[in-house]
Amino acid sequence: MIKFTLKCADGHRFESWFQSAEAFDKLRAGGMVACAVCGATGVSKALMSPQVRPGRKSDAAAKAQEKPLSAPASAAEQALADLKRRIEASSDYVGMNFASEARAMHEGSTPERAIYGEARPDEARKLIEDGIPVAPLPFVPGRKSN
Repeated sequence: MIKFTLKCADGHRFESWFQSAEAFDKLRAGGMVACAVCGATGVSKALMSPQVRPGRKSDAAAKAQEKPLSAPASAAEQALADLKRRIEASSDYVGMNFASEARAMHEGSTPERAIYGEARPDEARKLIEDGIPVAPLPFVPGRKSN
């Protein structure tokens, strides 16, 4: 379906829906398209502006709600960003192998080093129950990829 803005010879403007541009041409040639105001059959397409729907948020609204990633707003956010930066700079990211790496270091089968990563809740609970010193991070670690 397509909507056209139409006008008659007397200058009346109106809108109408058609199955396609070809369907409009065929109906107009057969004299079946008439002005909605005066009934004249001398109807043609008028200049139309496209109807474009805006995105979910306009650019201005989206920018107003965005916070720059490099400059946290509060002192607490700044401290958290600094902590994350220090941990990532001085520790090895072991990803989902965190529980097995921490256990291996505790048992002495792997040399001790600073690590951070991710563990399922049941794995983290088991590490704590076994007396392995671990602590949750107050941020989600950035995943490193190849």
